[in-house]
Amino acid sequence: MGRVVPEKDLPEPVSPGTTAVPRSAYRVSVTETTHTRSRAATPAAGARTRSPEYRLAQDALSGLRQDLFHDAFAYRPLPRRHTDGPFVRRLPGRLRRAAEHLPHAVVGAVALIACLAGAVGGGLPGGDVPALLSGLMCALPVLATLIRPVGAFWLSLAVTPVVAILNRSGGDWPWMPGAFVCHLAVLVVVALRTRPRTAAWMWVLTAAYAFLSDIVFSGAYYYTNSGPMMVTSAFALLVVSLWHVRHTAQQEVTAQQTVTAHERSRRTALEERTTIARELHDVVAHHMSVVAIQAEAAPYRVENPPPELERAFATIRENAVAALTELRRILGVVRAEDYEAPDSPQPTLADLDALLVNVRDAGLDVEKVVTGAVRELPQGVELSAYRIVQEALSNSLRHAPGASARVEIGYVLGGLGVRVVNGPMPRPTLVKPARHPATTPEGALRPPSPLGAGHGITGMRERVTMLNGEMTAGPTDDGGYEIAVFLPVTAVNEGDA
Repeated sequence: MGRVVPEKDLPEPVSPGTTAVPRSAYRVSVTETTHTRSRAATPAAGARTRSPEYRLAQDALSGLRQDLFHDAFAYRPLPRRHTDGPFVRRLPGRLRRAAEHLPHAVVGAVALIACLAGAVGGGLPGGDVPALLSGLMCALPVLATLIRPVGAFWLSLAVTPVVAILNRSGGDWPWMPGAFVCHLAVLVVVALRTRPRTAAWMWVLTAAYAFLSDIVFSGAYYYTNSGPMMVTSAFALLVVSLWHVRHTAQQEVTAQQTVTAHERSRRTALEERTTIARELHDVVAHHMSVVAIQAEAAPYRVENPPPELERAFATIRENAVAALTELRRILGVVRAEDYEAPDSPQPTLADLDALLVNVRDAGLDVEKVVTGAVRELPQGVELSAYRIVQEALSNSLRHAPGASARVEIGYVLGGLGVRVVNGPMPRPTLVKPARHPATTPEGALRPPSPLGAGHGITGMRERVTMLNGEMTAGPTDDGGYEIAVFLPVTAVNEGDA
């Protein structure tokens, strides 16, 4: 490791053809440059390291500017009173409508009191004209609180010395009786319409005005009423501020109670949905799995089974597996609200051909007829139409075995029409007996009711109602059953896209 050489032992740098400069000169130059940079950086550093008192004062002045100076004369009309209170809602209709303007009537009454106090309370000489002028000037700031509350405060401060000058005979200073009522009313109304910080700033400015008026202009008056004004306004503004705090606390409590009730109901619904999902999984999923396994193993229990039998069992197994897949998807949706849907798309009308092939393999003779210009419809409409056709064909298989069915899809200008109709059973006596068959007097089996005992029709109606559509379901004249559905589709304009 090298030895550190003191600066004074270093040789002075000398360039060829130049005059030698002592190293001390370099040190002085570098020192002066450093001090110059430090002085230049001092204001910025001081701006970043202000004292807490300075920042507090700066924030306070910023609040004063925002509350009383920024857009002070903005148009802010006094809103109507709510009529959903426990007392007002019991009033008759006409009185309830009149109660909406109760705050405006109170402000008008206070303005009338200030006008009378300004006209007769100060003992103005010179006749009725100065008295009337003083009364109107005292009433004007109170009325201004209805439309420009912050501006009304500044107007009240401006009116106060004018009313005092009009009353040249002496008396209370700096607030004449009318000005006293006017300014106190303005402070209360503006505090009610704003917030506690604005009320505090109005009281501070009122105190500053009282202090200056007592020092500068109180020589010609016998008595100053700044003390009563400050004490009375302080109590009034304190009451208003407490009302603001209580009102804000009530709103927060109400909002919290609403959130709590919503969370409680959501948790209860989630628990109920979890219970339903568990029951579906334990009962339906188990039996469908058994059906799929037995359908797969059944052909191996028969020696040389015919191809038709193998295809029938394969169709049964495919339907069972498809039902299990749909059931798992539904269970996922039922179990949790944040369930993410699988990547596989929901079925649409384009998948109807596969559905019809599946139904034909199950033994139902069905044909499809499509009318109109085929176009892509909203996903909800396509899914609902597919499910309606699926449920209608399932009802035909269940309640009208051996009958033929017809599926009609109509694309019209205002939406989609779906019609599924099945004919009557060819021979009711060939229907497989139920567990408890009902026989006619002749001994023939009664055909199953086309209405069934399940929730298929109800589910269809719920889907149609959700899409604001129309549905009719009922038997046909030839003994079959018909389901007709119309699902409206709102046309999207290019300008709305």
